[in-house]
This record gives sequence, structure tokens and C-alpha cells, in this order.
Amino acid sequence: MNTLTGTGGLARLILRRDRVLLPLWVLLLGLIPLSYVVSINELFPTDAGRHGYFAASEHNAAFVALYGRLFGDSLGQLVAWRAGFLPIVVGLFGILTVVRHTRTEEDSGRRELLGSTVTGRHAGLAAALLTTFAATLLLGVILAVGMIGQGLPAAGSWAFGMELTASGWVFAAVGGVAAQLTSSAGSARGIAITTLGAAFVLRVVGDISGIGDGTLAWLTWLSPFGWVQRMLPYGGDHWWPALLAVAFGAVLAVTAVVLSARRDVGAGLLPPRLGPASAAPGLRSPLALAWRLHRGLLAGWVAGFAVLGVVLGYLAAGVGDLVRDNRQLNEVFANLGGASGLIDSYLASIMGLFGLIAGGYAIQATLRARVEETSGHAEPVLGTGVGRVRWVGGHMVFSLLGPAAVLAVAGAATGLAHGLNTGDVGRELPRAVAGAIVQLPAVWILSAVAIVMFGLLPRLAAVSWGALVICLLFGLVGSALGLDERVLEVSPFTHLPKIPGGEVTAAPLIWLTLIAAALTTAGLTAFRRRDIPAA
Repeated sequence: MNTLTGTGGLARLILRRDRVLLPLWVLLLGLIPLSYVVSINELFPTDAGRHGYFAASEHNAAFVALYGRLFGDSLGQLVAWRAGFLPIVVGLFGILTVVRHTRTEEDSGRRELLGSTVTGRHAGLAAALLTTFAATLLLGVILAVGMIGQGLPAAGSWAFGMELTASGWVFAAVGGVAAQLTSSAGSARGIAITTLGAAFVLRVVGDISGIGDGTLAWLTWLSPFGWVQRMLPYGGDHWWPALLAVAFGAVLAVTAVVLSARRDVGAGLLPPRLGPASAAPGLRSPLALAWRLHRGLLAGWVAGFAVLGVVLGYLAAGVGDLVRDNRQLNEVFANLGGASGLIDSYLASIMGLFGLIAGGYAIQATLRARVEETSGHAEPVLGTGVGRVRWVGGHMVFSLLGPAAVLAVAGAATGLAHGLNTGDVGRELPRAVAGAIVQLPAVWILSAVAIVMFGLLPRLAAVSWGALVICLLFGLVGSALGLDERVLEVSPFTHLPKIPGGEVTAAPLIWLTLIAAALTTAGLTAFRRRDIPAA
């Protein structure tokens, strides 16, 4: 038996376990750029309009930080540039998928059970990497075929698809290496996501320097994101940066295999930090235990929202420059905000985006209770005097109040950045915070869906991510795809007031909150009556 025996069987097992979540990721990320083609073509139908958009964007530091450098004004180049943040999202998808099927499997003990069968030592790692590689390749193919279907050049479309695929391959391999370094899935995700963040920062600093004096432009070439974006889809269609990224990913994958051979199953190469011999007094309640489990995740989301808020808030003042001479774009932003001005409309749309992203945190925090259950950590706690509702209530505090914290931070960061830019922090800060907080009832709906799945169908709890994917699809590409208004209203986010700038009505907020409360109650009732753990 060689070290890869059983790889095919484990890959099929991964596909079966992720039969819902994996296709949702692939389809969502592959279809989002289609909406950019439609929207940019409608907003800038002429060459002169696209050139004006290019001239206003190519030296805008905030846009360059978010999307990368813009090197041309064709429709395809503008679409690929507008999708400049997607390689980071695809990289995150690669990290989470590989860590889930490697280090998380070891934490739960399933890896050791599988290893006792006719399975090679490296089969689990190989299956996770190959499955993720195949998924991101399919994502790239879907994107390329979609772009060709929109009438864009085939060569540029395949280069565009490869840009996302190569990003996924590199960071899937990063996740594979991180899984060998530490003895916990949380630490492995932390190492890998920190690496992804560092690559993003290097690309940002290098690109911003590139539109200035150029002294630090070389930093872009230290980042895999810088490599893939230099493929220049629909412009140069350069393939050698993709080969560089693929080669780097292959080196990391081999490194992960070599490191895997140097450690014991369940252990990591980095020595674990030993905890105290006895628990601190602050760990005497389920809520305190939940705080210990959730605090790192919450801190990461807060930091990410703060950075995103600063960047998008800084962009707000430049919106007028982009649309000054484009009547159609003025009308689109006016419709988004619905009331008192172009910048208010932009800020309202940003707050909607914050709400959608915060929905991901709410689901993740809710499903942490399922992780505790399947790992065997819940039973010892419930074997004491702690009741079921009290135990799961500790996790619900973070799934319900955690989004409030991250949205408040996002709104405050956006308001501060925009207020400092315009010299009116006192006005912009409270408006931005209100616009972010008003997203909470819709976010609580997503959290409640996760609670219902956890209580009623725990084996399918991960399907609750599908609710977020539906909201994302409807919110980001629903209008561009011409979906009926009644279909779009399935998403709770379509019922929220558009503020700042729009009229606030209490009725939809109250109804959404009541629905979330009813779903949460149903989920808790089902949880009290089912077996623990539920296989």
C-alpha cells in the first residue's frame, strides 16, 4: 500500500459531504461577474463613456486598493477589474475547504478512524487538495463560458477564468501547509488567512505605489494576487503569471505533503501552547465558555469590517467624480438610495453589502454549536447542571449580538472615513451607523435559519449557508438577470429601508424581527427534543 491509497474514495466522500455547500460556492463566484458585464454595458454603452470611467478610476487610490490597477477601457477590461476582489474570495474558499477536510477531520478523530482502514498516510491531504483544485477549475470554466456567452473575446474570457482558478489553487495549497503546522483547525485557519491578508496588503501597497512614484511597485510581485492580476484579461492576455502562480501552488502542495510525513496524526509541527492547570473563575458559565470559543472569530470579523468600512467610506467622496457626466449612472445610484443624493445612495448600497457579509458571520457563529456537538465537547458540559437551552444560548448571544457589533464597527468606520474626507464627521458618523444597524433584522433571519437547521436537521446544518447564497445572488445579480420582483422579495434584505438617504419605516423591521424570533423558537424547541449528539 502506498501513501496515496484511497485518495479517490476520500475525494468522493468530500464531494458527498459538501454536495450542497461546494456547488453553491462555485456557482456564486462563477456567476457574479456576469452582472458586471450587464451593469457596465448599460451604464457606459459608448467608448467615450467607458474611457471617462477609466480616466476617473485608474489613479484613484481607493479603487486601486480594492480592485487593483486598471490598464484599459474596453468592456472586458473594466469587468475583470471590477471583479478584482474575487480572487481574494476564491482564495478564502480554497483555504476553508482544505482546512475543513484535513485539520478539522483530525480534530474530530475521523482522520484516525479512516487511517485504520486501507488508506495511505497522505490520502486525506491529497483528496482535499485535488477536490478543491477541481472545484476552482470548474469555477473558472463557468466564468469563462459565461463571459463568452456575453459576447466577450474567448481568449480574454479563459484568461479571466484562470485568474480566479490560479488564486484558488495557491491558497488551497497554503491551507494545506497551515494544516500541518498546528494542532487545531482554528489556528490553521488563522495562519492561512493571515497569509492571504498579507498577500492582499502587498498587492495593495505595490499597486498604489505603481500609480504614484513607483518606489514600492515591486511589492506587487511578491503577492500571488499581483501575479494573477497581471494576466491582464482582455488586454494583454498574458499566461506566464498564471504559470508562476500554478508552480508556486505546486511547490506549496508538495511542501504540505513533506511536512505531513514529519508529524503524528492529530499533532502539529509547531508546539502547542499549554493552558493553565485549572480553569479561570470566568469560565464557570456557558456564556463564558462561548466567549472563549468565539472571541477570536469575533475579533477577526470586527477587524475585517473596520478595514472594509474605511476603504469604502473613503470611496464615497469620489462617487460624484465617476458619474458627473453620465446621466444613466446618476439615475441608477439615485434609485439605489431612493432619496437625498448620489453619495447617500452609494452609502445605502454599501450598508446592504455589509449586511450580506454580516449574515455569513451570523451563520458561522450559530453553527459553532454544531461543531461543539459533533466534536464531543457538548456532552461533558450538558452532563453537568447546564441545560440545553442555556448551553446553546451562549452561542446564540454571538450569533445575534455579534453581527450587531461588526455592523456597528463597519458603520462607524465608514462614517468616520467619509466624515473626515468631507469635514463633517458629526453628520456622517451617526447616519452611517444607523444605515449599518438597520441591516440587523435581515441578518437575524439568516441566523434563525441556521438555528432551525441545527435543531431540526442537524446533519444538514451546513445547508443554512444556502440561504446566504440566495440572498447574495438576488442582491448582487438578481436585477441584472431580470428576475421577477416577487422572486427578489424572498430575500429579507430587499425589505429593509435604504438609509442613509431613504425613508425609514418600522413595519418591515418589526416583521423581520418577529419572523426571526419565531424561527429561533422553533429551532430551540426542536433542539430540546432531539438526541445529542445527532449523527
